[in-house]
Amino acid sequence: MANRILIVDDAAFMRMMIRDILTKNGFEVVGEAQDGAQAVEKFKELRPDLVTMDITMPEMDGIAALKEIKNMDANARVIMCSAMGQQAMVIDAIQAGAKDFIVKPFQADRVIEAINKTLGM
Repeated sequence: MANRILIVDDAAFMRMMIRDILTKNGFEVVGEAQDGAQAVEKFKELRPDLVTMDITMPEMDGIAALKEIKNMDANARVIMCSAMGQQAMVIDAIQAGAKDFIVKPFQADRVIEAINKTLGM
C-alpha cells in the first residue's frame, strides 16, 4: 500500500512541486493544506502516514501546527520544509517533534530520502 502523505505549504507552486516528486515515486498524496490551521484540520480528517509542513505560513505557522498535530497524535510523522536561512526555526521544529527537514528549492532525491528515512523504509 502506498504511504499516504499530506502536503502543507502556502504556495500552490511548492505544493505542486512536492506532489509531483511524491507521486512519481509511488507515494499517495491524500490532501493539501495552505496554512497551519488547515493542516491541523486535514490531519484530523485524513490521518496521513506523513506530513510535509512549510514553516512560514499565514494564519498558523508550521511550528504551531506541528505542536497541535503532535498533541493529537504523539506518533505523527512530520517533515518540515524551510527556505534557506531559517536554521533557528528548523531547530525549533525538530525540538517540537519534527522528524526531519528539507530545504527549498526541493531536490527530489533529498525529499525522497527524508520521507523514506522517516517512514522507516
